[in-house]
Amino acid sequence: MSNLIPQETPSTGRTIVSVDAMGGDRGPTAVIAGISHSAKKNPYIGFILHGNKPQLEKLVARRKPLVGRVEIRHAPDVVSMEDKPNQVVRSGKGTSMWSAIDSVRNGEADVCVSCGNTGALMMLSVVRLRKLPGVNRPAIAISWPSTSSQGFNIMLDAGADIRADENDLLQYALMGASYARNGMELNRPRVGLLNVGTEEHKGRPELKLAYDLINENAEAASFDFVGFVEGRDLPGNVADVIVTDGFTGNVALKTGEGIASLIGRLLREAFKFSPLSRLAAILAYTSLNRLNKRIDPRRVNGGVFLGLNGTVVKSHGSSDATGVSAAVKLAFKLAHSGFSQKLAARVASAVSLPQDVPETSDPDN
Repeated sequence: MSNLIPQETPSTGRTIVSVDAMGGDRGPTAVIAGISHSAKKNPYIGFILHGNKPQLEKLVARRKPLVGRVEIRHAPDVVSMEDKPNQVVRSGKGTSMWSAIDSVRNGEADVCVSCGNTGALMMLSVVRLRKLPGVNRPAIAISWPSTSSQGFNIMLDAGADIRADENDLLQYALMGASYARNGMELNRPRVGLLNVGTEEHKGRPELKLAYDLINENAEAASFDFVGFVEGRDLPGNVADVIVTDGFTGNVALKTGEGIASLIGRLLREAFKFSPLSRLAAILAYTSLNRLNKRIDPRRVNGGVFLGLNGTVVKSHGSSDATGVSAAVKLAFKLAHSGFSQKLAARVASAVSLPQDVPETSDPDN
């Protein structure tokens, strides 16, 4: 946890995290176990839980660390992983996801956490919280295990929008740098632009234009632009923030998850091959456990939606208690650093960029 002193809310003295308790593949049991773990480790955090109130009351009652730390808001409906985002925006007002986001919108909570449907969460967040002035396309920033001193790099966009022109990529660079300063405590992060090569003449036209825009704005935005980077630099130590469009970013993310899973499976098979290899596994247990923690996606769980009037953290849909706790830890850290306000100030200070995508209509207006 950060050494910063939490920004206390006047009513409770705690940073309040709004949690969609019903989202995710493992249901509310894993979510409650995760926030209980967070509450046990962090006395400065409180929760507003959204979901089936009778069910949540029973689960919360079993967790001593949550006594006096939780308010439950009844929401009878749940957004499933199969629900279409447009459908949720039109008719999802009674869902736990909608209720969780609205707690941030209404100023009752500092940040929202959900394990639910990513597309629905992003669209609903845009509709309910609205985009920051000057932001064309919000982005999802994710943590990528790396050899850097902080242990992971930031990549965005990881799939909020498959399109991105040069102006969008500049905004991603500005928002990613702000996230690195507040989420990773890097005073002057290094920003790279993902491409098929590091040479300036390579890549699509919008990448070459984005190169110039990011380079021109780097000094004013207090980050170092390292130029084009390649896919192999995602887990490397060349850049702290790697910028790309949502299509490329999501393919890279899913590929990385698949490779990590494959390596783990092959290691287990190799150590079971013979009596000697099983003995080697016992002798190497400590080292293998350390490796497992480094590449365990649960421990860097949490994609942050950037470019909104409020902070939303998307936990992986299959998160267990460890994953939920990691997402809550990230949410808390961003909330008490004043990340949302700092990001808004950073975007507002940037060059005014064209807004070629109309605002999504608000069902309430």
